[in-house]
Amino acid sequence: MNPMRRSLGIGFSVLTALLLTACQHIGQTTASTSWKDRPASAESAYLERFAAVAKAGGYLSYDILKPVQGADARFMTKSDQDSSPISKSAIEKVMNYAGATNSSALLIWHDGELVAERYFGDTKVDSALVSKSLAKPLSAIAIGRAIKMGDIASLDQSVSDFITEWRGTPKAKMTIRHVLAMQTGFLEQAFAPGPDNHWARAYMDPYHERYLIHEYPLTDEPGSTYAYSNAAADLIAVIIARATEQSYDEFIGKQVLTPIGAVGGTIWLNRANGFPHSGCCINLPAQSWLKLAILLSENGRVGAEQILPQNFVAEMRKPSAHNLYYGLGVWLGQPYAERRGFMGPKSSAPKVLHSAPYLADDLFLFDGNGNQVAYIIPSEKMVILRLGSSPPKSVVWDNSFLPNTILSEF
Repeated sequence: MNPMRRSLGIGFSVLTALLLTACQHIGQTTASTSWKDRPASAESAYLERFAAVAKAGGYLSYDILKPVQGADARFMTKSDQDSSPISKSAIEKVMNYAGATNSSALLIWHDGELVAERYFGDTKVDSALVSKSLAKPLSAIAIGRAIKMGDIASLDQSVSDFITEWRGTPKAKMTIRHVLAMQTGFLEQAFAPGPDNHWARAYMDPYHERYLIHEYPLTDEPGSTYAYSNAAADLIAVIIARATEQSYDEFIGKQVLTPIGAVGGTIWLNRANGFPHSGCCINLPAQSWLKLAILLSENGRVGAEQILPQNFVAEMRKPSAHNLYYGLGVWLGQPYAERRGFMGPKSSAPKVLHSAPYLADDLFLFDGNGNQVAYIIPSEKMVILRLGSSPPKSVVWDNSFLPNTILSEF
């Protein structure tokens, strides 16, 4: 993953006084308002953000956070480890590995029970942890939920049904499936050397949703190539807002987190009373991320309720012809490659080590910046979740170690 992209995925802190005071409602990104119509104060706020990122070496905290509701504070209780078929020695090995790699939390769920749970440093069970790109599978789940509720017709519906500004343009060929599969045809993410470039604008501008709609360039025909970008993932918030007439954060809280019994947290807004990001920037407790992964392990079902369409998880797990390792918001365990990257298969960007093939053929995963991972193994009714920061430079992260260590002694 490109180093600048990795650092930008963390967020930033800016003087909120520079952000505009009169803003639209989150869901009201209409055809009559373009990015160029934004107030002059928005440009000042953007330049301040960009300068702060450069000064801090890419790391800042989110400057405007909005609460995201979820279920009442209901946390799972760890079961008696002695009753689990997972060996104590395997659990100790992965806990030691997590502790040596700047982890915040490591949780293991198996067959309906939380069999292991450990937090590191100041992290606690109710700490809202920065998602980084774990937000991308969450946005895919949001699309599935909207399809289940009838607000979106299908994965193959044109995005221009919702972003009507694109009708009659080359972007009208883009489908929701293309967005989730990183096949939008959008300009691929890359290093952003200065403030006047598309990647930084689409991420840091106080009106980034308008920039995505009106300014972000199409470089390829939708569906013709894989090109990883936060811009594509951030489109989901626009689509959800227009399809459901709810802001993205409201929809996530009421229609995703609450039904699965997951505690809420916070989400970053681009401006005061503004628009949320969906490609990053939501903070939730570790168990909420675990429950989202469990939802996919259970084929989109919680108890007797089908939260997602019956075939939606199967669609998420289908690779594209342009990247065999990526489905719809999730990464696939097969085929094996020793090193795999987030950018396009031909990219020279850094790639993550996989020292050995995964020991479960059906494993798929959430995989985000900082080696934040949720390994989902439906055949074993198992989820392994690791949250935290990138390991120290002295340690090379091995994406195979956690699941293979558990499965080898299972």
